[in-house]
Amino acid sequence: MTVQKQRAIKADDFKELAIFSDPQVSPDGNGYTFISTTATDKDTYESHIFYQDLHKNEPKQWTFTKGKQSHQRFSPDGNYIVFQSTRSGVPQLWLLPVDGGEARQLTTFKNGATGPEWSKDGQSIIFTAMLDADDDVQNQKELSKEERQQEQEELKKKPLIVDRLKYKSDGRGFHDRKRSHIILYDVKNESFTQLTSGDADHFVQDISPDGKTIVFAANLNDDADRELFLDLYTLDIASKHIEKLTNGKGSFAGAVFSPCGSKLACLGHEQQYKGATLNDLYVFDLKSGDHTCLSSDWDFQIGDAMIGDTRLGESDTGPVWSLDGERLYFIGTDQGATGLYEVSMDGALKTIYTRNNHVFGFSYHPAAHTFIIGISTPTDPGNFYKLDGDGHFEQITMANAEFLADVHLAEPEELTVTAEDGWTIQGWLLKPYGFEEGKKYPFVLEVHGGPHAMYGQTFFHEMQLLAAKGYVVLYTNPRGSHGYGQAFVDACRTDYGGKDYTDLMSAVDYVLETYSFIDENRLGVTGGSYGGFMTNWIVGHTNRFKAAVTQRSISNWLSFYGVSDIGFFFTEWEHGLNLLDDPAKLWDISPLKYAGNVETPLLILHGELDFRCPIEQGEQLFITLKHLGKDVEFVRFPGANHELSRSGDPDMRIERLNHICRWFDHYL
Repeated sequence: MTVQKQRAIKADDFKELAIFSDPQVSPDGNGYTFISTTATDKDTYESHIFYQDLHKNEPKQWTFTKGKQSHQRFSPDGNYIVFQSTRSGVPQLWLLPVDGGEARQLTTFKNGATGPEWSKDGQSIIFTAMLDADDDVQNQKELSKEERQQEQEELKKKPLIVDRLKYKSDGRGFHDRKRSHIILYDVKNESFTQLTSGDADHFVQDISPDGKTIVFAANLNDDADRELFLDLYTLDIASKHIEKLTNGKGSFAGAVFSPCGSKLACLGHEQQYKGATLNDLYVFDLKSGDHTCLSSDWDFQIGDAMIGDTRLGESDTGPVWSLDGERLYFIGTDQGATGLYEVSMDGALKTIYTRNNHVFGFSYHPAAHTFIIGISTPTDPGNFYKLDGDGHFEQITMANAEFLADVHLAEPEELTVTAEDGWTIQGWLLKPYGFEEGKKYPFVLEVHGGPHAMYGQTFFHEMQLLAAKGYVVLYTNPRGSHGYGQAFVDACRTDYGGKDYTDLMSAVDYVLETYSFIDENRLGVTGGSYGGFMTNWIVGHTNRFKAAVTQRSISNWLSFYGVSDIGFFFTEWEHGLNLLDDPAKLWDISPLKYAGNVETPLLILHGELDFRCPIEQGEQLFITLKHLGKDVEFVRFPGANHELSRSGDPDMRIERLNHICRWFDHYL
């Protein structure tokens, strides 16, 4: 019998974690800042800025005021950091001297200010703000808490007039006429200049080294409401003249100027495989107008496609230029892991760091050729590491050390499964807490969302919790997942419920044949979003599972087309047709059609403010199954959107986990 010295992980343990993100090396290279996020109480998170001297062991906390502090950026001289903070109610920009003292508020925009970036001379800060068409940036007044509440109450009394296709989005809710515009703040004169205007959202990418030009992403086409393109534009700050860089046939972002300002690197693609298209890495020559695709011979996703449930902060994934402008650095997704890579201007690819784990962000000091890398593993939510130019690699933070010493976390066993048609499927198995040889254990299959995303070598609280509760946990990357090349990620499009389904069943067959400790009579399945669709599909096509939990799921593609914030294009992107093209085909791949076949007890979990997979998808499935006399239960989470499992209110997240465990404990 195995005696566990550490305790089992609990549903509320994510509240004990500090989640690190967004490392930013200081201009002198002697230290770096980062964001640490924690759950403070039942419905709140706090994020604070920390600084660590690279010659000392312990990071030092720089902000203490309640709220979410984020997107901290050093001034070029290293004397200040600008950051955004919700401490006053909505995100605003604040300036903090690095040698001590109080932060000073820079913006009081009614709808907030976000994404600050310094000009290279430190004389100005570029940021974005949501503005109405007639707003004056020189006379912005931040509302008090009472004024904001009153405004919200007044809005509830008025009808919403909708005349756009894109009138809502998950997390943001219903859109109004405000648009995201680019603002310049003159640090010396403390004045604002609005650089963009019009009926379009503008997203700052970078500022040229000479401070004269901004590159931004937007769709400025007349038919933008019906399009899904995102182009890159340059904007001359003095004249406000705008020039289009890309061809209006794809989606481009992550643009950064080279150190000399003559080139621009960016990520993007022309939607050859719609939402399943791998990113490419481009370099534009701003003088000649020519561009080069450096990644034309690669077959892996540029960027971080890893799925987890604790990564609450954003981090830079590249591209980032070397000092001489001859190389670019970026994170890539491959084979269930992410790593740090380098590419030269002739397209030669080199691995800087990969050790079969999750590189979630990095910061680079060009002069010192030093990287600060954020890394998560299945048994570590995330820490920072320093990688020097000579290859010296060391861990420099010890986040959650006390927690990790106290709690048992299962190490996954990697699996390779051969699908029905010979394709190779990667997966991982977690053994239950207190595992004993010779004993039979219940089993849970986890199915990820996306579908174009990836499970892999990162910390996942939900899976660790199920293992702690005594379950064998299997998670895999069926076709449609990132990490295995363009053909693989594209393979589930127009085939939902086809070979993606048989991939999952092949994986279950494999572990049942390979591991004698799994009780084949106590199998469970769960998943969210696309994983919720697949859970619904599974219970309508096989009775081998004795319990299922479907989360933020899709049950009816006919209604999904009109109710989801992405439905009007997602059905065409993923199924190859729109609602009126072939309604019968959409119905054929809708799990609701097969509700009469369901014998598996099904728990339906759904957020009431989910605009991505709206709650009517769960409602339809529940009413149909209940009317048929099936064993089904419906749990609705008020105020929760599609991100409930990852960034929802802490107590709601705990409730969700407890319901999952309750259902499986009862039936398995």
